Amino acid sequence: MPFGTKPDADGTQIDFNRIYIEYIKPALETAGLKVFRADEEQRAGEIRKDMFFELLVADLVVVDLTIDNANVWYELGVRHALRARGVVLICGGNSKKAFDVYTDRKLHYNIKNGTPDSNTLEEDIKNLTIMVKKTMESWHGRKISPVFDLLPNLQEPDWKSLRVGNINQFWEEYDAWKDKIILARKNKLIGDILVLADEAPIAAFRVEAWIQAGQALRKAERYDFALEQLERSLDIEPQNLQALHEKGICLQRLALEGKPSYSLEKARQHYLQILRIEKYEDDPETLALLGRVDKDVWVASWREDGASPEQMLEEATEEDALLRVAIESYRKAYQANPLHYYSGINAMSLMQVYQHLTKDDQYQEKINILSGAIGFAAKIKDDFWSLATLGDLEILTGTPESVKKAYKEAIAKSDKNWFALNSTLSQLYLLKDLDFMPENVASGVATFERAIQKAKKPKERWQPRNVFLFSGHMIDTADRESPRFPSNKEEIAGHEILSELKKLGANSEDIAFTQGACGGDILFTEACQKLGVHVQWLQPFMEPEFIERSVIKCGESWRDRYNACKNKLSTPIRSAPMELGELSQDVDIGYSYERCNLWLLYTALSYGIDKVHFISLWDGKGGDGPGGTADMYKQIKSRTGNVNIIKTQDL
Repeated sequence: MPFGTKPDADGTQIDFNRIYIEYIKPALETAGLKVFRADEEQRAGEIRKDMFFELLVADLVVVDLTIDNANVWYELGVRHALRARGVVLICGGNSKKAFDVYTDRKLHYNIKNGTPDSNTLEEDIKNLTIMVKKTMESWHGRKISPVFDLLPNLQEPDWKSLRVGNINQFWEEYDAWKDKIILARKNKLIGDILVLADEAPIAAFRVEAWIQAGQALRKAERYDFALEQLERSLDIEPQNLQALHEKGICLQRLALEGKPSYSLEKARQHYLQILRIEKYEDDPETLALLGRVDKDVWVASWREDGASPEQMLEEATEEDALLRVAIESYRKAYQANPLHYYSGINAMSLMQVYQHLTKDDQYQEKINILSGAIGFAAKIKDDFWSLATLGDLEILTGTPESVKKAYKEAIAKSDKNWFALNSTLSQLYLLKDLDFMPENVASGVATFERAIQKAKKPKERWQPRNVFLFSGHMIDTADRESPRFPSNKEEIAGHEILSELKKLGANSEDIAFTQGACGGDILFTEACQKLGVHVQWLQPFMEPEFIERSVIKCGESWRDRYNACKNKLSTPIRSAPMELGELSQDVDIGYSYERCNLWLLYTALSYGIDKVHFISLWDGKGGDGPGGTADMYKQIKSRTGNVNIIKTQDL
């Protein structure tokens, strides 16, 4: 937009600074966006490079076409050339219309005496907020840029590779943020990843973090919560292939767990939808994942608990049509990329299993061709999976001795990774159930069983039976006008919290999360520690500042109770500035508390949605925004219904 005071077509002087401050900025902030005005940049140097970069990475660009300003038109053209979406056009009064954007929808606002019209300003802000939200929500609904609309095969640039301009600060912040994500992922702190994702300055960062959180949750077998994060990433980038693959894996695992409303057919249809996207129609990984689902469908049709070997063999043979479907998916994957040896060995193995079951040699010619090609592809790499594939190949074509030798080569590269070893062993057990190549399979099973005994299963991270999440009022200070939690109700509140925990059977098998503030948090902590529950404190500030703000403000006696609880904690206190990074100085102090509550919420949910019980000492009033008690109550109730509210006014 223009800056300063500029004349319109009729010569009226318009104060664009006031339009920005009074109209545009409030509307965008209400829509939940962090607002940056191009002319606010104060750094020395070549402004165009910075401008181009900002026009590239911004989630949304608002363009004011009230006057015929050359810079504004030029910058709109740059944005249209760089990004297909994310533009909102506004204008005040009568404005000229360039041919290329004549048909684009523009939002009109009212100007009076060169400034926003005070009579309609509230309504104008509301309308802009609505338009911005709708534009963001329909992010991939259509291409707003006429350049991308008329050139459908044009691809947006990879902004991460374009580190242009004097924007070192931006990339330093990005690198620091990415380091935090990597550290949280390595330490399996999924709650940290989700808070960092929410705080990412642009959508592309959030997509990246949500996918990593989804992947970490999937590996932790929290498939339902993983799916939530992947859906958030796909809302912004619906065709992100990594997110689509992770979603498919979660759908498949939820189906295998027998979760209501999930099925292998649902997972199968998901992969088929990916393959209908033109640029992914021959993607080998998608086809291989489809093959895995098809294989699971076939296996589920005959491998049942309690069935005898003879019954399983008979049913596996009867369901040969399902087996052919899996073969075809894997075959197409390998055909799409002959170096994708995983799909090749699965196709060849299932072809030979088909011939073993049906005595039909229709795949023999393909098997002969695949044998040499798969061996060549697998030999390009020298890791466990490629060498294990060569072992699988020996199962199909070799002898018990060659099987043992090949698998021992793979095991030597496994670094005693129990999960990798167990994955291959599980496939051998499947072949054993089918009485397939019994001598070779027996050799492979014996080799891997010996290796897996030496590797030993890694000690699993302690998993709680229940997760208790607490949020509650601090004790009222003497100057509080409207009472929420007066000090004379402290004893009864502590009794009620303990009673709720006892009703839920809280004990040493459980974990609890709260901040540790005077009042509700400490009463909750004391009750948990009486029952042996493990308590973790997550705090919005470094501990000395937290004690100053949220402990001793209720009286010095609370410091003693705080320290007594702290000494019984089984894990160190985690402080947001240390774990998640310091907030910028222009962020309102209230966000520190919202941030911490979201951190508590996400951390609790990462242990398993079904395990979480929300306990709150609360007056029931909302309006505290994202991360507040009302928001935590709403999020837990919508997922599990496990909410226990102790109303302070009823004590």
